[in-house]
Amino acid sequence: MKVSAIIPAAGSGERFGEEKQFKLLSGRPLFFHTLKLFLQSDYIDEIIVAVPSANVDSTHRDVLSMSAGKPVKVVAGGTRRQDSVKNGIDVSDSDSTLVCVHDAARPFVTEDLIQRSISACEFADGAVVGIPSKDTVKFSENGLVKETLDREKIWLAQTPQCFHKNKLLQALYYAKTENLTGTDESALMEAMGFSIKLVEGDSNNFKITTKDDWIRAEIVAVRQAQGTVL
Repeated sequence: MKVSAIIPAAGSGERFGEEKQFKLLSGRPLFFHTLKLFLQSDYIDEIIVAVPSANVDSTHRDVLSMSAGKPVKVVAGGTRRQDSVKNGIDVSDSDSTLVCVHDAARPFVTEDLIQRSISACEFADGAVVGIPSKDTVKFSENGLVKETLDREKIWLAQTPQCFHKNKLLQALYYAKTENLTGTDESALMEAMGFSIKLVEGDSNNFKITTKDDWIRAEIVAVRQAQGTVL
């Protein structure tokens, strides 16, 4: 079974205020930290990074210096996340049967999370890493609380998200024909009725979205270097 990892890194950074995937964290661009974990993983056969079209050539030159013999491809991303993922699948190895999608802005993924998300696909059409909600969750409309949801049933999605490639392609095609936009690949798979397994994640596998997240990432990166991350 071959697994293609796709790392969407084509975002404009509108919420963050800049293209955070290229911002330096501990002296290297953010997405390099993410890429490193997939290069080291024995469960990943190739990696495809989707970046803004203007950055394809420079990114390709940079990743060649750290690829360590594992195939790494760089493609132009699309307007939406799902477009970037589709572009990545289009250049993936024809023999790969699983696709493992991971946010470029989650630099603290672990080998264990990658392995467990891939293994979960043996029993389902796909798998999503997530963490159970610790907070009370409110459903609202127009600023008013409509319902208090059962937090025992609420999970906060992370990545990796792994899927059988042929089924993810079906979901992407369906989304295109129905003009659907998903915030993650799982949402598109769910719309098709595919079975998605939940895999418990890690609080350190957070996504850098805000400046406060960046400060937290700098702290975690320093502690990792010191071997003191809890």
